[in-house]
Amino acid sequence: LPIIKDVLEGANILNSRWKRQVELVYIITYDILFGQEISFVGDAEKFLLQRKVSLQSALARLLVRKKMKRIEDLLDHYQTPDVSKPRYVRVNTLKLDVDSALIELRKQYMVEKDDLVPDLLKLPPKCDLHDHPLVMNGSVFMQGKASSMVAAALDPEPGWEVLDACAAPGNKTVHLAALMRGKGKVIACELNKERIKRLADTVRLSGAYIEVFQGDFLSLDPKDPPYSKVHAILLDPSCSGSGTVAERLDHLLPSHAAGQSANVDETERLTKLASFQKKALTHALCFPQVERIVYSTCSIHQIENEDVVKSILPLAASHGFRLATPFPQWHRRGLPVLEGFEHLLRTDPVEDKEGFFIALFIREEGSVIHPSLSPDSSHLSLVELSASLSLSLLAINFCLA
Repeated sequence: LPIIKDVLEGANILNSRWKRQVELVYIITYDILFGQEISFVGDAEKFLLQRKVSLQSALARLLVRKKMKRIEDLLDHYQTPDVSKPRYVRVNTLKLDVDSALIELRKQYMVEKDDLVPDLLKLPPKCDLHDHPLVMNGSVFMQGKASSMVAAALDPEPGWEVLDACAAPGNKTVHLAALMRGKGKVIACELNKERIKRLADTVRLSGAYIEVFQGDFLSLDPKDPPYSKVHAILLDPSCSGSGTVAERLDHLLPSHAAGQSANVDETERLTKLASFQKKALTHALCFPQVERIVYSTCSIHQIENEDVVKSILPLAASHGFRLATPFPQWHRRGLPVLEGFEHLLRTDPVEDKEGFFIALFIREEGSVIHPSLSPDSSHLSLVELSASLSLSLLAINFCLA
């Protein structure tokens, strides 16, 4: 972005109209100078393409001014160190044990075990492992720490039946299979036809046996035999992705730097996402044998995280679920906007380089809990019994519907 700004200033081609759409201009300028061949159909694209020679000349003058011969040197000069983060790889224990992966990777890199996720390894920033043999053969997966914490938080037992409700691209799905040591059954559900191809590729690479279902998680009947014995559900639904902006460098854009609040369109988008997330979590609670549910997002927004959990807690309690604490040693917890926020887990997009949210629901065996009652209450008034019964009937009717 700093290079693009300097080039545009040097070319002196922007009039008042395009200065009002400067973020779009940044993106198109990148495509013209550094990107791949694309189709230029919009007015902004045509305007800048007609001035391609001016942009290239301004870039050449910038190289001379900085006393550099190559674009790569210029990029290194402008590199922003604050967004670099360690490279994490998760060992696929279906194919390779952690110690063997350490030995192999240490031939080229400084590697250490992560202090939280047992099968996660930490390497220096900018390690390019895309063509490493261990990556190419599926022995290790390049996966961020926060993302790797999600399946580990669910902690499925070998032999269980587990459902990944929104599975693509599949890194968390194959992590579940590895945690179960290849024993039991993992069902991966994905609606999008294109994303399901990526999911199938990930599953194939991992060597895991996973049943892939193309369809809407909300359309699954919890009472159908393929799903009636599901013990655990991983629900990582579509979200805003706001927790990954550090990696995508959105924070370098002027709108982010100026601290502008979300516009109306973004607010409506978040509201729609949260509505779907609530429906999906509600549906997950209806599976009769489920014992553990993880709800996770890569979002920093309260509306997609704590607000979703808060709205679902009464229904969850009526099914006998309570919030549990994934990774108790982790120091960042949920926002204090609901009772039990200390059980929720957050990662910070600045400090941890990823912004994730994890909520773990565990069903207490043989109990139906009204949220306003203590789990160990043994004497209930008629009013309390009536309220508890009403809530339970509401939950039953929802699941039947």
